[in-house]
Amino acid sequence: MQVKDNQPTLHQKAKDLCASATPLSTASSRDRGRNRQEERSVAVFDAATAFTDTEWASLIGAVIRIERDVLTRNAKTGLWTRSSETAFYLATTVIPAVRAASAIRDHWKVENTSHYTRDVTMGEDRSRIRCKPGIFARLRSFAFNILKANRRSSLPQDRYRAAIGGVDYLLGLLNIPQR
Repeated sequence: MQVKDNQPTLHQKAKDLCASATPLSTASSRDRGRNRQEERSVAVFDAATAFTDTEWASLIGAVIRIERDVLTRNAKTGLWTRSSETAFYLATTVIPAVRAASAIRDHWKVENTSHYTRDVTMGEDRSRIRCKPGIFARLRSFAFNILKANRRSSLPQDRYRAAIGGVDYLLGLLNIPQR
């Protein structure tokens, strides 16, 4: 679980632990893309004694610190912009830094593909449905999964085709005889 600034006490305790303790394990990686270079360092710290006086004592076994240094190239100017960020994560048990890095990257992969698509393309965040919203969330998920499984172009374009084609179009994607 990522610790953010909206939990200032927990965030500060994690930060203090990482500043004062020696990491149990570390790992680093470098990713290079077309206009982006990212260096990440991951350190895992034992949190057995750091949270003893808090309500989280039985839940936190390790603190994971990730430091990112990112260079982003502006395509118009050719200039590089540097940004640095430190993020803290909590784990119930101590895990190797390589495993922690992989788990966090896998989480963000899901967040950036599925959740972002559902929020932006399917409009879940803009939904004003207040009476039994779970039913409509399931319908959106059903439509999302059909479109994703039968992707022909981008999801917004496929969604538009489905809106124009109606139920017959969606049934055709499922190979169900049309009415």
